[in-house]
Amino acid sequence: MIRKRSLDKKQRLILNNFFKYLRGKRYSMNTINTYIYLVADFVEFNTEKSISQLNNKDVELFIENAMSTRQFSISTQRQFISALKLFIVFFPDSQITNLQLTRPKKSKKLPEVLSTREVLRLIQVTQNLKHRVIISTLYSSGLRVGELINLRLTDIHIGRMQIHIKQAKGRKDRYVVLANSCLELFQSYFLTYKPKHYFVEGPKGKPYSASSIRKFLKRSCLLANINRAITPHTLRHSYATHLLEQGVSLRHIQDLLGHSKPETTMIYTHLARKDLLQVKSPLDQAIEDLIQNGNEEQNFPIMGE
Repeated sequence: MIRKRSLDKKQRLILNNFFKYLRGKRYSMNTINTYIYLVADFVEFNTEKSISQLNNKDVELFIENAMSTRQFSISTQRQFISALKLFIVFFPDSQITNLQLTRPKKSKKLPEVLSTREVLRLIQVTQNLKHRVIISTLYSSGLRVGELINLRLTDIHIGRMQIHIKQAKGRKDRYVVLANSCLELFQSYFLTYKPKHYFVEGPKGKPYSASSIRKFLKRSCLLANINRAITPHTLRHSYATHLLEQGVSLRHIQDLLGHSKPETTMIYTHLARKDLLQVKSPLDQAIEDLIQNGNEEQNFPIMGE
């Protein structure tokens, strides 16, 4: 159900039916909630108009005057366009046509990645046992934060050293590796906290919250002297990058991460340092050539006076 906001009864009814439509299409609740929020925001922005009167110009003005001024990200704008495309299929009586609706291109910014030493330092400075288990599992198995908080005890197979991720993004199941180095930590955690249903539980046995994970991760980063914007997803990026540096194939990494398209996994080829470390700077090569040619005593400009 959508929140009432400043919408009239007819607008709320249409949006509630859109909610049911998305649920019938078997979209995840995260996607449904995001799409409903964005479409409701658009309708509320044009509250003086009925939904059937909304047109492409209203979409443009919403993006220019609402999304831009509130500094919504490109990803959010892309989600809004995706939501609107579904909405006009569900509600064809509006004046919005699909012809002019294009998603802005994603930025090409590379994700942040921790070094292996930074990951170890991050785990070491995290004194709270539950928090340490969460950080270790996110990194060692490459989980999304949503996958970790929805992970049930029955999905952890100690004997097979595997974790079964069920109905993750794209409604896909997959298996990931359970690290040997986590076994003792897991045992201590289970004996101390005694979770009943979920791997990590919040109050009253409910799933732990993603916001709590982000908060304690930020504190741990400060203690570890990591002065960059680190999120739970950074640990997943680091996991994939480090696997690639170890020589694991992209195909295997794609399966472990649960990516539908190999292009998504390809981004880690830009992050892995294995091959880059073997590339010699042309400046080093120039100085080396000069020395080999018998000019060892020449003062190079880079050395100063």
